[in-house]
Amino acid sequence: MMIPRFYWAVLLLTASFALSGCVDDSNQEVKQWMDEIRQQTRVNVPKLSEPKKFLPFSYAAQDSVDPYNPSKLEIALAKAKANSNSALKPDMERRREPLESYPLDTLRMVGTLQKPGINYALVQADKTVFHLKVGNYIGQNFGMITNITDTEVELKEIVQDASGEWVERQAKLELQENNK
Repeated sequence: MMIPRFYWAVLLLTASFALSGCVDDSNQEVKQWMDEIRQQTRVNVPKLSEPKKFLPFSYAAQDSVDPYNPSKLEIALAKAKANSNSALKPDMERRREPLESYPLDTLRMVGTLQKPGINYALVQADKTVFHLKVGNYIGQNFGMITNITDTEVELKEIVQDASGEWVERQAKLELQENNK
């Protein structure tokens, strides 16, 4: 029977050592230190600043002309037109020719025809070929044909510059040969 008593003795001794490690002495020191720190520390909360005062804005331009109103632009253009001393202006009253509805870069010169005293240029728009002579209008910039050679059609266009003034510029259509 010695073995079971010895077993109980070892078990009792191990349990006493284990429980001696749970003594509350070290926790007391920590609690005391925390209490001292709490008493020494002062809470410092800064005061909140006063909110900004809201000052309502009164819109005083209600009765003036809206800057995005199209009539304001029309008035400005009319004033510029009245002050313009340029004699160069396109004839807005004349009847439009069929090729004036096409941009110049979509038109192709595909050949020429010659009759006694008159050269004709053959110009293709979409899939239709038109014959034109000097004085015909072509393109969307009031372009008038001034000369026709075997390789090109020269024209004079009337366009507006950045200031709204009408200016003249030279353009040409060159012969486009099919490589088929």
